[in-house]
Amino acid sequence: MMEKDAAVTDDDLLAFVDGQLDAERVPAVLRHLQAHPDAAVLAASWQAQRLQMRRLYRETEPGPVPAALAAVVQRRVRRERWRPWGQAVAAVLLVAAGAAGARLWPAAGPAPMDGTATAAPQFVRDAATAYAVFAPEVRHAVEVPAQEEAHLVQWLSRRLGRPLTAPVLQAQGYRLLGGRLLTGDGDDATAPRAQFMYEDAQGRRVTLYVAVFPPQSQPRETAFRSMRNGAAESFYWIENGYGYALSAALSSSEVQALARVIYDQLYPR
Repeated sequence: MMEKDAAVTDDDLLAFVDGQLDAERVPAVLRHLQAHPDAAVLAASWQAQRLQMRRLYRETEPGPVPAALAAVVQRRVRRERWRPWGQAVAAVLLVAAGAAGARLWPAAGPAPMDGTATAAPQFVRDAATAYAVFAPEVRHAVEVPAQEEAHLVQWLSRRLGRPLTAPVLQAQGYRLLGGRLLTGDGDDATAPRAQFMYEDAQGRRVTLYVAVFPPQSQPRETAFRSMRNGAAESFYWIENGYGYALSAALSSSEVQALARVIYDQLYPR
């Protein structure tokens, strides 16, 4: 089989998005995108992440969405306007184009880690561990209950040395159970950390783990990423000296949707 006719892989899609794909492979990739709408969504989301990373790190503008990719997506959106994935494609394309100057968000999911906890920052590994330990608890899931939310937020803010907020997720079906004070692990063993826990009507729990970094050791801001730890996913980012990790035994899309709501509350546009 000629290379130009070989099956299209994720590496081909990444090269296409980056403008590095061999010219002879482009027709095969375009046919693949036309025949597989999920692949078109994935490729568009990678382009959105590419733009996002450049913008966050203030590097050279990576250029527009590849014209061929945009054409494929737009044709699919027009043809499948009322199908759920068609609406998702439209949203992804708008994000990839940087519509309205909004902060870019990976609409079809963050770039996955390599599947191992060791690849993520320490605070994310700590968040995943804290979720695994406390989410199954029945009587002692939280240290301070939601009935004392004002005290909880004030106490955790004082201990971490920066103002904290307990996001509201009631519209998404999750009520605040409460929270607790934790410490990090490894090099962060003495650093205070906060954990807020939420629960839905089915008893599913999600936790928002918050780290605050001193100015002298503040890490570089990180775009939205995810880490899978067994059945649970931790979706995380670093901004303005805060590190956030949302952990839950949910699908990647569900965790990301909740994280989007949380981010918009913490950093309203």
